[in-house]
Amino acid sequence: MNKALTDGIQLMPPAFALGLDVWSSEDGTPGSDTYDGASNATLIAADADFGGCLELLKTSNTQKLRYSGNTPMYPGCYWQIRARIKAVAGPLPSVRIAAWAGDENGGHVTGLDETGSSTALENYGEVVEVSAIVGSGSRGGVDMIWGQDPTFGHFGIDLTGVQDGIVRIDDIVIEDVTSIYTLSKLDVVDVTDFGAIGDGNTNNVAAFEAADAAANGRTVLVPAGVFQLNSSVTIASEIRFHGTVSMPSNAKLQLLQNFDYPTYFTAFGDEQVALEKAIQALFNFTDHESLDLKGRSVQLTSPIDVQAAVGNKSSFSTRRVIRNGRIEAASSSAWNDEEVSRTASYNPNNPGKLTGISNASGVIPGSLVQGTGVGREVYVRSVDVNNGEITLSRELWGAPSSQSYTFTRFKYLLDFSGFNYLSRFSLDSIDFACNGRSSGVMIADGGLIFHVRDCFFTTPKDRGLSSAGHGCAGMLLDRNQWLSNEQEISVSQRHTIGFNTNCNDIKIRNNRSLRFLHWGVIGGGGALITGNHFFQDDNTGGNIRSSGLIIAANHPKLSFVGNYVDNCSIEWTNEHDATPDIVTGYSFGGMTITGNHFTSAGSASWFRWISIKPHGTGHFINGLNISGNVFKAFSGPNLGRVDGVDTSIAPLLPQKFRNMTMIGNTFTGVDDTFMNPVTMEVSRTSAGAGWRTGIPNYLPFKSEAQYVVAAMPDGQMLSSSNTPVYTQPYFEGSVGNNGQSFDLNWSQPVKGKVRVTVRCDDPD
Repeated sequence: MNKALTDGIQLMPPAFALGLDVWSSEDGTPGSDTYDGASNATLIAADADFGGCLELLKTSNTQKLRYSGNTPMYPGCYWQIRARIKAVAGPLPSVRIAAWAGDENGGHVTGLDETGSSTALENYGEVVEVSAIVGSGSRGGVDMIWGQDPTFGHFGIDLTGVQDGIVRIDDIVIEDVTSIYTLSKLDVVDVTDFGAIGDGNTNNVAAFEAADAAANGRTVLVPAGVFQLNSSVTIASEIRFHGTVSMPSNAKLQLLQNFDYPTYFTAFGDEQVALEKAIQALFNFTDHESLDLKGRSVQLTSPIDVQAAVGNKSSFSTRRVIRNGRIEAASSSAWNDEEVSRTASYNPNNPGKLTGISNASGVIPGSLVQGTGVGREVYVRSVDVNNGEITLSRELWGAPSSQSYTFTRFKYLLDFSGFNYLSRFSLDSIDFACNGRSSGVMIADGGLIFHVRDCFFTTPKDRGLSSAGHGCAGMLLDRNQWLSNEQEISVSQRHTIGFNTNCNDIKIRNNRSLRFLHWGVIGGGGALITGNHFFQDDNTGGNIRSSGLIIAANHPKLSFVGNYVDNCSIEWTNEHDATPDIVTGYSFGGMTITGNHFTSAGSASWFRWISIKPHGTGHFINGLNISGNVFKAFSGPNLGRVDGVDTSIAPLLPQKFRNMTMIGNTFTGVDDTFMNPVTMEVSRTSAGAGWRTGIPNYLPFKSEAQYVVAAMPDGQMLSSSNTPVYTQPYFEGSVGNNGQSFDLNWSQPVKGKVRVTVRCDDPD
């Protein structure tokens, strides 16, 4: 680059022969004395070495010679000032290039170097050339580093040392030597050319912004060094980092052209800081909706508190994505769980709170709550230290009025819990490599449509993904892999859980999960669970199996379709209900289980794939469809049944069952199949007026044979004397042992065969 050539900038001062009225004996500023008519200055027309030149008698301690014209200065440009001089008489002085720096208002810019190195004249008649380079950046060979503030300069020389010497000075030359430092053909703009200093202390914000403004399509280069940026910076140009930057936590680095993790890593030189600063920019920058890790692996030595990294927002509702990489927990004590115990009171009339807590400050929001009467996956949403209260994510089904609770705070690779509200956020194609040291992701307290797709949750220490509030509303979990850290231990020793939800309308689709204690604990309603494969077998030789999914709401409006349930069960409870005894309401209902594959290998015969566990009295089934499923047990004893009721807390009331459909299922390795309605053959070879028939093997969930909805004779019904009988029977249901029998009552003793359809529920 040469401004004189490319932009027509006039750098060269006029020759002395054109007049000394533009040559100042002071700083060159307007109104200063000139050498025009001065007694100690003479124009020489024909010097043997110089031709035309200026002869000058040194009459002051520092004899100044300055061109009074304004020589312009530009960020990123470098001028070289040269002067040829010789002593002709008297004492021998020293000479140096000198200048005066001016700003855009004509004022003096102080605090800068305004002189070059000094050279002593040692011989009369010997031509000596002195030179100096002035420019904005701290580059090799630059004598006067002026930064960006000066917009012009007055350039010339100083004679120093003894007085009364006489020298002759050739015309002063000012040249553009910027090309020594930056070549425009390389398409690079160096921030140091605009005054940046990589000493780790100097604030370089203005220099970075000036370099970006001057780039005009070229790449901004940050050379070796540590460049401090004390406030936020936005770079619109391509940028390349050889050195690094340091910034306060609240200052943002926003890169319009290079918004990706590898660039932030080269910018900050620290994997965790780089990810935090990139996420900070993602939430504060409208030109990019996603942060691409570009396949890089990011090692974290402590959890990333995403809201703290962002710093200036507690809610956010614009779509944002982090994608395509690996986030890994490195060895560090920062991943250790934090656990405290506190005594608290609980009132079912105020079911979202624990109260009366001393020293509530020790309880960390997002902690798992454990205690008597506490369901699975109940978390601390918030802590009110002043009032000694804790807000819970779910209600407690059977907590006493006062007891000691344990609060355990797991540590997550990405922790969004500091956000009050976060919507439309996606995690895409990320391997959360927990390495048995950390948990994966904690989502925000509130929000809508948190989307996790094509991710791996690899060996989490405690949890894969947790919701401690209502940020899981409408959450989407698509095509993820969930790989437990406890695959090699027995089911009875496992404690890890893949995910939990608290709110409505989640979509869980096409995931694969391997050997957790439970893959998921689902609260709320309106869930669609489709195309997943989750299995929890045990290669230690044990036959214990655990629940793959906990459905923790008794009327969840849930569709479970086309899944592969392998060596685990679906457990349906109401453990998140502060008043678990039902007086009115729907009780257990609103679920469809259709077209799934249920498999068991080597399980105990008492294992059940579908289990209901009431946590209070008065419950029944009201709306359940289990149809078109395949149930297969192998490599061990037959399973007694597919279905079961855990009555350890309370039983179901079979006489209140309603609206249940169990049809089209197939069974292999199962002793007692189930269906509803049941169509069967009832026959008698000797006449009788009352036909009692038990069907316990077919009735689901320990139900009763409540209704005969159809009874059609198969051939003639005959009296004891073999006379045809044409009267129809009436039925009585729920009779016999546990009500699992029905009676067909005839008008007279009959014998024969009847096709009967029986229901365990009221279909209306």
